Amino acid sequence: MNEIPAPETFPVTQRNRAKRLHERASYDREAVHAVLDAALLCHVAYVIDGQPYCTPTIHWREGDWLFWHGSSASRMLKSQKSGIPVCLTVAHLDGLVLARSGFHHSANYRSVMCFGNARIIDDPEDKAEALKAVVNRFYPARAAELRDNDPQEAKGTMVIGMRIEEASAKIRTGGVSDDPADIDARVWAGVIPVETRLGAPEICPKVPEGVSYPDHLAHFRQGRRLDEVLTESQTLYEKQG
Repeated sequence: MNEIPAPETFPVTQRNRAKRLHERASYDREAVHAVLDAALLCHVAYVIDGQPYCTPTIHWREGDWLFWHGSSASRMLKSQKSGIPVCLTVAHLDGLVLARSGFHHSANYRSVMCFGNARIIDDPEDKAEALKAVVNRFYPARAAELRDNDPQEAKGTMVIGMRIEEASAKIRTGGVSDDPADIDARVWAGVIPVETRLGAPEICPKVPEGVSYPDHLAHFRQGRRLDEVLTESQTLYEKQG
């Protein structure tokens, strides 16, 4: 979708303003995009007939637009055909923070909350492009190697789009924040890092002989951090246009 040049920060409103530990919050577009781009999964919260729901799904980003998809039978997606307000969140756990008091135990994390009005992407051409984008965003250039979705597959999948109207990122890094009076306590304190790393690829036994690991997966190397790989995929996807 065509984007009008946007300001460097999202507007700060009652919806996205950090209510606690505001020093950890950022409304900078690059900070918000960075957290979104490093993730594979998000949670989408919405209300149907007064009942709140929160659905985990895969998301991808193009500019200030977020997209996600699912089965056409999904209650959430059916309800969003006419467009409804949603809150989409992403969170990364980066470390366990053990302090000298229970009150100061914490976690290092990166999180984002995005607000907007979600709607079905039902134009056939836009939908077809979106279904290619969900592959290429994570595995740049892979869609060109695959067969096209058949009509039944396309019919059975809905694509949702939401322009980010308001958003905020919240990030904690660093070590323990203890009260001065607790520093001399004979209690172990520190940070236990948390990471998700890639394992060795496991080839499907039905792959024909002579088919090698594709170049577009070169950055999916064993031992790399998943968030770093996903961020690199987003950069490659944007460069390939």
